[in-house]
Amino acid sequence: MKLRTLSGVIVPALSAAALLASSATLADDTNFEWPRLLVVATPGTGSASFASTNGWTPVLQKEVGSVARVVPEDNESMRYRRLTDRRDVAISSVSAAEMRFQIEGIGGYASTKPVAQRVLWHHNDTPWGYVVSGDSDLQSLEDLKKGGYRVAKGMFSPPMIAAVTGALPAFIGLSEAEAEKTLTYIPASSYAENCRSVVEGKADVAYCAPVSSVLSEMEGAPGGIRWLPLSRDNKAGWDGYLNHRPMLIPTEIELGVSTARGVDGATSNFVYSVPADADEDFAYHMAKWFHESYDAYKGSHPMAARMSLEQFRAYLDRTPLPIHEGTVKYLREIGAWTEQDDAWNEAAKTKMDQWVKARQAAMEEAAKAGVKADFQNQAFLDILDKHTQGLEGFRSRL
Repeated sequence: MKLRTLSGVIVPALSAAALLASSATLADDTNFEWPRLLVVATPGTGSASFASTNGWTPVLQKEVGSVARVVPEDNESMRYRRLTDRRDVAISSVSAAEMRFQIEGIGGYASTKPVAQRVLWHHNDTPWGYVVSGDSDLQSLEDLKKGGYRVAKGMFSPPMIAAVTGALPAFIGLSEAEAEKTLTYIPASSYAENCRSVVEGKADVAYCAPVSSVLSEMEGAPGGIRWLPLSRDNKAGWDGYLNHRPMLIPTEIELGVSTARGVDGATSNFVYSVPADADEDFAYHMAKWFHESYDAYKGSHPMAARMSLEQFRAYLDRTPLPIHEGTVKYLREIGAWTEQDDAWNEAAKTKMDQWVKARQAAMEEAAKAGVKADFQNQAFLDILDKHTQGLEGFRSRL
């Protein structure tokens, strides 16, 4: 039987006979051998993604026998490389916004190897907002226009950089150039450092997720914390905001630390992603397990409760990202996939393939011309722009 590598371990691939098997046969777990080691990468230890993944992996390990290892990797670019290039992790927890940056080669991803990905399952719908210390004189985001304030800038994540250097200024009516003159950006090398900066006196405002454990720690710090609303009534502000962060959805925060609840913010969906060429049988059985074992792991963490089929189905109605064929096969089998889903999913796969092909062509041209592929090299960015010009970007299907 032909063998295939999955995260450094050998697992049987589908034989020709299995490829022709009915969905009923595929549903028979006796025909599937789980990998001996399943490595799942998440953001750092202070994130809800890390905590909630550590909630379901012990359950999977007990039920199917695979040794499940959760690897916290706060550097988004490195986590992407480990999934798509190094292949030493099988699944990655990633925000839909981050995946857009990865596929379109935005910011620091411009010079990374372009690799098509697929959504394996919905992880969580993480709320985000702007946090300040409890004694801050900032009462609204618009107060930032007065100038002289420090904004934490998470250098580890291009979407987080865009949130504070592009989206935030647009929301309050400043251009990026005006923001550079009005605000002082304080670099942060990790998510925890980014958020803690406001209670440590290093920054005045930071972009954070209230469901993260580090926010619980900050809420208990002397003076506590407050949140500045991304008012849903500010239509013009949101139009500008979404130009920079098109994968987000305006929302009232309902999850996380008590100080954030009831405040207007944004929802960023996290998904479990795999490379597009991930084994179909593996994806099928992971999707099946996520659904059928939901009751066994949903109480392990508040974010694990967001992994239900109902939450995933709601996400499918708005995601622009393609779903892995193994997951599609399972959803179709249980009646949770429609012909309409086939249409948008095929379009999403085509769009992603176009981006990957265009970026590969740009890298090949740069290599032939002796131009270094670097996101800080304007000559390379010019070549990249030439190849990707006219391609439609990914944006939530609102």
